[in-house]
Amino acid sequence: MNRRTLLRTAALAALAPAATAATAGCGTTGKSRTGAKGPLTGLRMIVGNSPGSGFDITARTVGKALTASNAARGMEVTNISGAGGTIGLSRLVNSRGSDEMLMMMGLGVVGAVFTNKSAVSLEDTTPLVRLIQDPSAIVVPKDSRLRTLKDFLDAWRRAPDRLSVGGGSSPGGPDHLLPMQVAEASDVDPAKVRYIGYDGGGELLTALLGSKIDVAATGIGEMVDQIATGDVRVLATTGRTTVKGIDAPTLADEGIDVSAINWRGVVAAPGISPQRRDQLVEALRTMRDSDEWHTAMRRNGWTDAFLQGKEFEDFLAEQNKKVESTLKRLGLTK
Repeated sequence: MNRRTLLRTAALAALAPAATAATAGCGTTGKSRTGAKGPLTGLRMIVGNSPGSGFDITARTVGKALTASNAARGMEVTNISGAGGTIGLSRLVNSRGSDEMLMMMGLGVVGAVFTNKSAVSLEDTTPLVRLIQDPSAIVVPKDSRLRTLKDFLDAWRRAPDRLSVGGGSSPGGPDHLLPMQVAEASDVDPAKVRYIGYDGGGELLTALLGSKIDVAATGIGEMVDQIATGDVRVLATTGRTTVKGIDAPTLADEGIDVSAINWRGVVAAPGISPQRRDQLVEALRTMRDSDEWHTAMRRNGWTDAFLQGKEFEDFLAEQNKKVESTLKRLGLTK
C-alpha cells in the first residue's frame, strides 16, 4: 500500500458542499423508532463547525457507517457553525426530549464552553459514546523556510510575535491548546503567540496554502491529501509514537513534553429516556464493529477509543477539569 493510499481521506467529507444541511448515507428520513427492531430512522446530527472540519468529516463518516451496518438509515448532518461549536451545543440542549437529535463533539467543544462563556455545557446533554482519538500535527507549506521543528522553535523563541500560528478551532480548542502548550514547553511566552483561529480544517488549509499564516496546528485527517501530495510538510506529530505513512518525528522525539491527542464522540439531547439512550448507544456500537467504520478509521488515521455509559461520563468530567486547569494556567480564562 503506497503512502498516498495510507493518507487518503474520505472524498465525501472533503468535497462536502457548504450547505447548511446534507444527508449522509442513503435511504429516507422519517419518524425515529423507539421500540421496534430494525434500523433507527430520522436521526439528525449537529456539527458545530463548517463542512470539511474534523467534526464534519467524522459525522458524515458515522452517517455512512450507520447505514452500511444497518444500524440506522438516512442520518441528516447539519452544520451550525460559530463560537467553537457552542452555538450548535445550545441548539442541542434546547431540543430537550428530542429522540432524534445528536451532536458530534470533542475536545474543541469542551474548551469552547470556557472561552466563550457558554450558558450551556456538555453536562446539559446526554453522553452516548466516545468514538475515536485523532493525532494532531504541526505543519507548514511545502515552500516554507522552516524545514524542521527545530527551525520553527528557534525562530519562535527569537521573535514569537513575528510568526503566525493558525488552527481550525477557537481559543480553548485542540488546535489552539497545542501551540500554546508547545510554546510553554519551549520557553516561548504563550501570551506572545500570534494565534489565528479558523472555523474548521477547510478554512485553515486555505489560509496555510495562501500564505496567510506561517504554521498550522491541525488534526492529521484534515490535511491528509495535502500531506500525501507534499503541498504541506509535517514538522512533528503528537502522541507517543510516529504516525504510519508520515515522515515526521513526534514532539517527544524532539524533547517537547507535550502529548496532545484530540478525541471525538457523540452526545444526545437532554431529557431522553434511558431506553432511548441505550438504543442510540447500541446503534453506535453496531456501527463501530462494521467493516465500513474500520476502513474509515484506517483511511483517516483514527484510533479506536470507544467508551460508553458511566466511563464516558467520567471521562467528560475529567476532560472538563483538565481543560479548565490548562486554560487558567495559560491565562486564557479566569
